[in-house]
Amino acid sequence: MSRTSSTRRNGRTDQTGDRRPQSAGKHTRKRDRNRNRARKTAPWSRRHRPPGRTAYRRALRREAPTVVGLLLDDHDFATMTRYPSFPFRDYGLYLQHLDGLLRSLHAQGTSITVTLFDPEHYADHCADTLRAPDTPDSRIHYTAAVTTAGPAVRYTRQPLALLRTQLAHEADRRATWDRASDILTAAGQCPDCEEAVAHCAFDLASHTLLRIVEAAGTGSHHLVCSLPTDAGDSLLATAHITADPDGELHLSDGEALVLCTVMAAARVSVRPGGLVLRTTDDQGKDTVYGWSLHPEGPRPLTEAEVFNAYCTDPDTGDPVPPEAGVRYRAGLPLPPSLPGDGPGSR
Repeated sequence: MSRTSSTRRNGRTDQTGDRRPQSAGKHTRKRDRNRNRARKTAPWSRRHRPPGRTAYRRALRREAPTVVGLLLDDHDFATMTRYPSFPFRDYGLYLQHLDGLLRSLHAQGTSITVTLFDPEHYADHCADTLRAPDTPDSRIHYTAAVTTAGPAVRYTRQPLALLRTQLAHEADRRATWDRASDILTAAGQCPDCEEAVAHCAFDLASHTLLRIVEAAGTGSHHLVCSLPTDAGDSLLATAHITADPDGELHLSDGEALVLCTVMAAARVSVRPGGLVLRTTDDQGKDTVYGWSLHPEGPRPLTEAEVFNAYCTDPDTGDPVPPEAGVRYRAGLPLPPSLPGDGPGSR
């Protein structure tokens, strides 16, 4: 019996006449069956994507917000250059590439929030969280952490110079709110209602603001509140409010919050605060009013006091020329408080 015929009885024969075990054919057929079964149950391959896959990914990307930390000035930038892992050494080049990144993300439909990256707070954050400061991961962790409590501005493709101005303004406003809140917290409890003075003072300040806008009437109102502090500087808060003829008010909640907090701090301060209101009526005429803020409430200033307050540089104390066409008037008498709005009524 030849070798070829014997192998045909016990297995397969290849072209050279060498024997291939019968089990090898079984394994091959089993592999093919498993491969076909895997094709039926496996996710869509790159060549067979489900319909709308790219659109779904883009939709999810648009709903995934992005947070970008911004070094506000060259001083903060210089502080970060001491870390070898920080890739930039020129502030102008840093701003150029940051602007390009923001524009690219915005073009993809991504929601972008720009937050302040403070190198000093960053170093404290790394020390508190036991993170090495000279790593990109630590910078990412800090940026994500400060977004919830720190100053932040939404990017809407505004010029980078405007974005930096907006972020600086938001940082100042947040710092003012923090300091005014500390003053209120230190005041303790209200002797009339045994609640925190901060609650009572803030409620009274909010109602005072509404009474002032009601007295000013319809128009565009710009308010500035100042309060001297023990540190020798002043807390400044501003808000813009538009009053419609039907009585509806349009204002920023953030601006109103800080303004009322500073007004509330004036109620527990030994130094009187000041509130100036500039109103533009429907004919475009501007009128300035003023009040001094005391623990017992606002006191209208005289016309001369309003003029002196508005035409004096707050930093140097030097006189400032009055604006043409602006009228300076004594503080308006305010509508009476509603029942239940006085101290101790909570």
